[in-house]
Amino acid sequence: MHKAGFVNIIGNPNVGKSTLMNALVGERLSIITSKAQTTRHRIMGIVNGEDFQIVYSDTPGILKPHYRLQESMMKFVTGALRDADIILYVTDTVERCDEASGEIVEKIGHSGIKTIVVINKIDLTTPEGLERLVDEWKHRLPGAEIVPVSALNNFNIGGLFDLIVKDLPEGEPYYPKDTLTDKTLRFFASEIIREKIFLNYEKEIPYSVEIAIDEYKEEPGIDRIAATVYVARESQKGILIGHKGAMLKKVGTQAREELEKFLGKKVFLQLFVKVNDNWRNDERQLKRFGYEE
Repeated sequence: MHKAGFVNIIGNPNVGKSTLMNALVGERLSIITSKAQTTRHRIMGIVNGEDFQIVYSDTPGILKPHYRLQESMMKFVTGALRDADIILYVTDTVERCDEASGEIVEKIGHSGIKTIVVINKIDLTTPEGLERLVDEWKHRLPGAEIVPVSALNNFNIGGLFDLIVKDLPEGEPYYPKDTLTDKTLRFFASEIIREKIFLNYEKEIPYSVEIAIDEYKEEPGIDRIAATVYVARESQKGILIGHKGAMLKKVGTQAREELEKFLGKKVFLQLFVKVNDNWRNDERQLKRFGYEE
């Protein structure tokens, strides 16, 4: 008997969805920073065993959209509600439910899909506090199983994994057994560059950029990558580049080192910066960057 299914990870920003998926997959596939809204796309990570295949899907954090990019991000969330065999609804010990996530929780409750509520960051609360949260989620999603974890500390990830495998439906694998993800090397190159921008800049800069991989050449012993960082305004271009190009050079060095670890080979990386006015509300540009079909 072989089992296979889609396990979709949904929840508010900053509750640790990406950390959880990376822990479950055992590979670093999703951006992890302390800033909200770091995951913009729906990213699949695939785990294979002799008699099972789990297709995990990390989704953007739930929010009320303010521009077209965020509307597209929320389509990834609602799509994940439709095609899941199992929903992992991730919360944590400090967040409070808002209107946007309340609507999603209500949809999950009426979906009839097997749901596991994952209470993350349990190291930040007391046993009494955790008990209150478990009771609260039993009331909000009566049919769901509740699993406390600490994704960062890898606590109870094995228990969650075993529960997922137990609940998978019978079926043949959806992807070849040696597949790790549905995303390309170009995609991960752009995500790693974007992560370094999130780590090095404050305020609106990280949320105003998008990365385009202009060239990706795989050669023996080295990958050669040329990428353009698009910003929304001219003033952001100067901030991104920094005095005499120092900031862009720092980001490029960090991204190159991360890419070399990810790929297991040398990388030559070139970064350019261009202004692309209002790209977050431009349908044509959003299609180009993979947010809309």
